[in-house]
Amino acid sequence: MGATLSPELQRRHGNVRAAMAAHDLDALVVAGSEYSGFEGAVTYLSGFQIVHRYAYVVVPADGEPYVVFPTEARYVGEHGTAELEQVFHDRPGELLAARARDAGWRRVGVFGLDYIMAVRDYRALDDLELVAFDVEFDLARAVKSEAELESVRDSVRINERGFEIFFDAYAPGKSAAEVMAAAEEWFVAEGCGRLTMNMVLTGTDAFARPEFKIARREEVLGAFLLPSLEVAGPGMHWVEVSRAIAARDAVLSEDTERMLEAYVEYFEAARSAMRPGASCHDVHRAVSAGFTQRGYRLGHVTGHSIGMTMIEFPKVGEGVETELAENMVFSMHPHAIASSGEDCLYMQDTWLVTADGGVPLSRLPMQVFRAPV
Repeated sequence: MGATLSPELQRRHGNVRAAMAAHDLDALVVAGSEYSGFEGAVTYLSGFQIVHRYAYVVVPADGEPYVVFPTEARYVGEHGTAELEQVFHDRPGELLAARARDAGWRRVGVFGLDYIMAVRDYRALDDLELVAFDVEFDLARAVKSEAELESVRDSVRINERGFEIFFDAYAPGKSAAEVMAAAEEWFVAEGCGRLTMNMVLTGTDAFARPEFKIARREEVLGAFLLPSLEVAGPGMHWVEVSRAIAARDAVLSEDTERMLEAYVEYFEAARSAMRPGASCHDVHRAVSAGFTQRGYRLGHVTGHSIGMTMIEFPKVGEGVETELAENMVFSMHPHAIASSGEDCLYMQDTWLVTADGGVPLSRLPMQVFRAPV
């Protein structure tokens, strides 16, 4: 490993190289783009934060890693933050193909093969055996270091306070944009930049519907809503923290009240279920039991590993046998939906797996927050 790499980056590269060796890869190409939540893998391995366009980190099984940018991105972003050699090319895929030929690579893993890699670059690599490596890469980075956990906790601090600001700004009759703007101002001031993915779920004064919406000016808030708040702080680790919000005198639907009972049960079940050695399948069964026993289905994924990429593997769900390990971080957010397809409850938390079980990193109680007026 190059002497210029920080100890944290050396640790990350070592974990990734171990995964590469286990799958007999000659090299790994890690793709990242400015699409929200997909930029972090490049930062994870290089230290560079994508501002615009895209980039590839290349990690050879034998040799020094480097990062490749399209030529037009030469002055976009703070390139002095990258700890790797930087290469600029009009068509990055052609450069990757040429270097692969020169090195004699045949089997190359790609993180982002399905969702991130540019089509023109994929086509340039057609002489290679490309191996989709999203799951394997995510598992190699799932256990967080102490440095990463410090960044995670800072993101949770920012996210949690952002919810409180959103709640303080809320009142029935205000627009979703006006209320969200108060939280977004805080997020930007705390260093999130544009790394936020914030929406609302609205419906009637008694329940929220399950669709996620952009917080627009035209969306007038009623007596009940579900903010969906997801941010990454200056360290670029994504987290999720939110609670349901209601007007003081709002009368919630029967299904919403019963879903809230199941949420309280999930919150307690997760503390013991999210322990090292437990499978993601077992965790899913434990935390979803209160919902399924009441006849509710779960829409969006129950939970997932979260880090510098917004949604990482493993997912917490049916049939996922990956085992939890200490210092894994998960976003948990059962998306409970009534049989009618109307009533919904969705609240977010970021959990740390410890030797003694799951620990929620936010201090917010699991409840519907009632506005004072």
